[in-house]
Amino acid sequence: MSLQHEEEPRSNWHTRLSANEGAGSNARLQVHTQLTEARWPGNVDAASRIADKLVDNAVQHAKPYGPKEGWIELRLTVLPIAEALLIEVDDATPEFAGFDDAVSATPSSPPPGLWWARYYQGTLSWEPKTDPTTGDIVGKTVAVLLPAARGTE
Repeated sequence: MSLQHEEEPRSNWHTRLSANEGAGSNARLQVHTQLTEARWPGNVDAASRIADKLVDNAVQHAKPYGPKEGWIELRLTVLPIAEALLIEVDDATPEFAGFDDAVSATPSSPPPGLWWARYYQGTLSWEPKTDPTTGDIVGKTVAVLLPAARGTE
């Protein structure tokens, strides 16, 4: 199920992050900066934490794009409808085994990465990513749609 909307986004940003142990922290810092500059009315700290966890999960549990260390792709889209935020992370692993279990897992200590998206009232999804030229499956996109309304702080 795609969380992408047909209307023109209010704000759009993307980057590639080196797939290393600092990728999640790097994502958190960059997302916080981008959303603050874009004046997104939602919980910027929550969105930054979710991006950190999604990127960190991709680094730990998936294959990055490119040779050697590789990279993970991160996109932020502020949608015009209620200024919801779409956070998307791409990696080169085309499947997400255990997605349903990971999404519905009871929090442990520390909580699993996807748990944070649910905690902040985000809607999670994933889908295979295809090459627009060839139509070949080249990885997957994990997405969180986060409402702009301030939820749990």
